Amino acid sequence: MPPPAPLLPAMPSAPRRPGGPPRRLARRALLATALLPVAARAAVPDHPTRLVLGFPPGSGPDVVGRILADALREALPAGVVVDNRPGAAGALAAQEVARAAPDGAALLFGEVGQLAMAPSTYARLPYDPARDFAPVAEVAAADFAFVVPPSTPAATLAEYLAWARERQQVFLGTFGAGAPGHFGAAILAAEAGFPVEAVHFRATGDAMSAILTGNVQGMFGTVALVAPHVKAGRLKALAVTGPARSPLLPEVPTTTELGQPALAFEAWFGLVAPAATPPATLDTLSAAVLRALAAPAARGRMEEAGFRAAPQGREAFGAMIRAETARWAEVVRRTGFRAIE
Repeated sequence: MPPPAPLLPAMPSAPRRPGGPPRRLARRALLATALLPVAARAAVPDHPTRLVLGFPPGSGPDVVGRILADALREALPAGVVVDNRPGAAGALAAQEVARAAPDGAALLFGEVGQLAMAPSTYARLPYDPARDFAPVAEVAAADFAFVVPPSTPAATLAEYLAWARERQQVFLGTFGAGAPGHFGAAILAAEAGFPVEAVHFRATGDAMSAILTGNVQGMFGTVALVAPHVKAGRLKALAVTGPARSPLLPEVPTTTELGQPALAFEAWFGLVAPAATPPATLDTLSAAVLRALAAPAARGRMEEAGFRAAPQGREAFGAMIRAETARWAEVVRRTGFRAIE
């Protein structure tokens, strides 16, 4: 069986957040707050702010959302509460905020799936990310690692791709159809030119069992999830997808280092508000988030949870959402994937 023609061209990287040490971020955040007009500083809601999450309590995104809520309580004295609204792949939470009053009292703690992938994977959505939301700030990101069973006869990504091209079929596990890891597998197969069958698992434990037992020949898993297994020798990590090497797996090169920039992707998370929220309120909320993320304690707690703080103000975050939406629309179009509604 000849290998399929590549599905996807190499895609330009989306605009990313500026780097810099925590002190520099702190100075930027403080300066941003100081430069806001008095009207903007007065635009902080006088009632508790709800961070609406489309994830269940105890999940990774829920942990990060609660870390952010704790860090924001000083800047938002009326209080911050986390409101979990799981269901429908995050659509219930997104719809809740899209219909909320535009006064800064309800914010969506959204992620790449809800804000950039869903418009292409679903024929009908109860919300439109571009029309219904105004960006506030990016908050955090989680990188992926491409892992394989130890029995796989490949020690590098290049060796794995050569091995995969010689096989009739390669089974790659995913943590659900339409998720970043699913489309990462599609990009990998397309870039390398080998046939792949995606095997979707609804439960994280089932997906991990499949890769640990060798029932699938590869998987993109979040670095925090797979790192313990890699360190214990139960899995081999061939590449990480983030902009830099992960401190959890510092010996593993990035996909960009390995000449595969199209495989540079991540799960990112950020705050958006109802579209009609006044600019002064958006500015105040954005500055509050940047200031909260500049605190070493908040950044440290996120790293312990397997995420990295990724502070971007509302304009930069908005540009990133637009670029990511275009990027994933092309991936979805080329794969022909449609979510079952």
